[in-house]
Amino acid sequence: MVKYFLGQSVLRSSWDQVFAAFWQRYPNPYSKHVLTEDIVHREVTPDQKLLSRRLLTKTNRMPRWAERLFPANVAHSVYILEDSIVDPQNQTMTTFTWNINHARLMVVEERCVYCVNSDNSGWTEIRREAWVSSSLFGVSRAVQEFGLARFKSNVTKTMKGFEYILAKLQGEAPSKTLVETAKEAKEKAKETALAATEKAKDLASKAATKKQQQQQQQFV
Repeated sequence: MVKYFLGQSVLRSSWDQVFAAFWQRYPNPYSKHVLTEDIVHREVTPDQKLLSRRLLTKTNRMPRWAERLFPANVAHSVYILEDSIVDPQNQTMTTFTWNINHARLMVVEERCVYCVNSDNSGWTEIRREAWVSSSLFGVSRAVQEFGLARFKSNVTKTMKGFEYILAKLQGEAPSKTLVETAKEAKEKAKETALAATEKAKDLASKAATKKQQQQQQQFV
């Protein structure tokens, strides 16, 4: 049994801009799980299509229950092959990715098609399909469920990373990451608390001074 995923996303940038950003996605604040990327093959076909193959290395943290099934020396990185076909005339880009190690534990295959959005020619539509399978006897279903959940989480990071790079390439200020936003909120909360403390001390000091003056007037 294989877990299947189908999703569709829209980037509010032209196909040309998305195509350019695709090759510059890493690093970005949302891709800390991507360790390396290398182009291992590239060619232009007679019909002017660009074919590329990249090798990516990503972190591969296993769930705790799965770690007990594998030796401690098993690599915690996963190697991903990515094949892409770019058709500039029809403005489409199709990518295929799959992992080449840890295949006994789980195989995740993904196919993405980038094309011009039918409703807005200035936007880019992404149709994403994925297949998650496992040949691990007895726990394959649990592994597939875990793999599908992780894949969905990574899709969210991918889209955030795309938007970040697109904004950067277009000269806009990239939106702040959740970590940066949380840090700023924390600092602001500290400043507010400090200001409130100082104000409370000031009010308390004034109240004490006023009370002392009243007591002195009673004895006059």
